[in-house]
Amino acid sequence: MKFEDLLEDIDGFGNFQKMILGLSFLGRFTLPCHFMLSNFIAAIPPHRCDFSSLDAEGIFKNLTLEQRLEVSIPTQKDGTPSSCLMFAEPQFLLPPNSSNTSDTHLPTVPCQNGWVFDNSTFRSTLASQWDLVCEKKTLNKATATIFFIGVMFGAVAFGSMSDRYGRRKTLLVSYVAGMGFAVISAFSSSYIMFAVLRFLTGFSITGIVIVSSVLNVEWVDIEHRKLVGVIDSLSWTFGGSFLPLIAFAVRDWRWLTVAITSPLILAILSWRWFPESARWLIASGQLEEAHVYLQKCATMNRRKATSSIRPENLSGIVMTERGSQKYSYLDLVRTPRMRRLAALTSLTWFGVASTAYGIGFNITGFDMDIYLTHFLYAVVELPAKLAVYYLLDKIGRRPTEVGALLLTGTCLGINIFIPADKGLIRSVVAILARGFSAVSFATIVLYSSELYPTVIRQNGMGFNSFMARLGVAVAPLILLLEDVWKPLPQVILCSIAALTCLVASNLPETRGRCLPETIEDVEGKRDIHSEVSEDLQKTETRNKVPF
Repeated sequence: MKFEDLLEDIDGFGNFQKMILGLSFLGRFTLPCHFMLSNFIAAIPPHRCDFSSLDAEGIFKNLTLEQRLEVSIPTQKDGTPSSCLMFAEPQFLLPPNSSNTSDTHLPTVPCQNGWVFDNSTFRSTLASQWDLVCEKKTLNKATATIFFIGVMFGAVAFGSMSDRYGRRKTLLVSYVAGMGFAVISAFSSSYIMFAVLRFLTGFSITGIVIVSSVLNVEWVDIEHRKLVGVIDSLSWTFGGSFLPLIAFAVRDWRWLTVAITSPLILAILSWRWFPESARWLIASGQLEEAHVYLQKCATMNRRKATSSIRPENLSGIVMTERGSQKYSYLDLVRTPRMRRLAALTSLTWFGVASTAYGIGFNITGFDMDIYLTHFLYAVVELPAKLAVYYLLDKIGRRPTEVGALLLTGTCLGINIFIPADKGLIRSVVAILARGFSAVSFATIVLYSSELYPTVIRQNGMGFNSFMARLGVAVAPLILLLEDVWKPLPQVILCSIAALTCLVASNLPETRGRCLPETIEDVEGKRDIHSEVSEDLQKTETRNKVPF
């Protein structure tokens, strides 16, 4: 007997499943805000050296601000004041209205008394708080990398915890720890303190990502699995769309961090209604507790509980030893097909994440306000993910993933050859690339959860999430390579998308197939993937979108 047969009896997409979906949507709303927060709190406002100490000495008496800038700060080739240099001594003998003092070869020094920042866009950022500019610029850029390294290790830890202690308990730990570290980080007194707390925030909240995704998939039937995957991913779209609106209203980095974390309070309060995964309970031998949740599901879905959900009958669902057997990440590589699956999915996650976030972090250079650029990047995900709902069953998981990656790489390649002064055209192509990358990300999350067996699904998703966050952590470093050659980041991201496309083309298709329950199912000792219920065959002829 398969778990899908139980869901057919008690309704695989009734009020019970919709409750889980709604609760997880609430908790996941804050995640894209944290993941893209560095675009705003780590932004570097226009700045110049502070020469106010010379004002106190009376050297600039009777000079206008423009004149003070002219005699104190060398200009760059584009005519703007230098951000990191000042004259060793005020140059009162410079020709009036000199447009490029770099040709005078006058002695310059790094800023001696800090910087003055333009606060017209941001009231405060990490850069203005701790002077993370010029020679310290890399520290500011490293903020996102530090966060995602935390996410990367958190994915491994929470994936293992979820398979060992259950989805529900692990989710609460992630909620509480994530909110606690995020709020404390907003009151950091030094950059080191902030970096450590930012790492711990990323480590903690990643549990929300991987646990809620798996919990949703494990409670729904085959027919509605893709719908749940799409709706689940839309939480990122809505969260990402609201982030620039919140950032526009709250322009201080400390209070912005608090503002985007506050929705987790509601998530913690609503956690009491989250059920444990019945699949996991059965796989771990906790049949009595699984019976309780299945009974609740039947009651809420207004279905009469059948004898199939009784504890004595649940033991027939997983036909291998369980209960005393503990699974770990080593089980991902013990057998040949699991090794191949883990390698293919992890490389795909790495490529999808690095390209998607490489595009997402690059919100400057398009002749548009960064708030508008970020908003458009988020909004374009809505039609993209609605298209996923249609494509997953129409052409399958693998063609959707491969096609989305191919189109993402194509857009990145096109932008390499568009001149920098064509900001509008570059913006349109970048937004399209962001949309296609959203399709690839939404697809791979659902796709991977269908490929791994229940007994190590959370470990598999944790490992994949680890590789994805490694890709995200690398993305800001790739963007720094523009200092070497302006198009180089686009070339690298385009190449990653193309190579990932080839890797994803080797994954097995899962459309219309039952979820594997054990490692033996993946290894082919039981042909579970070919078992498609008659009900599914009937429902696949219906193409109505239920929302």
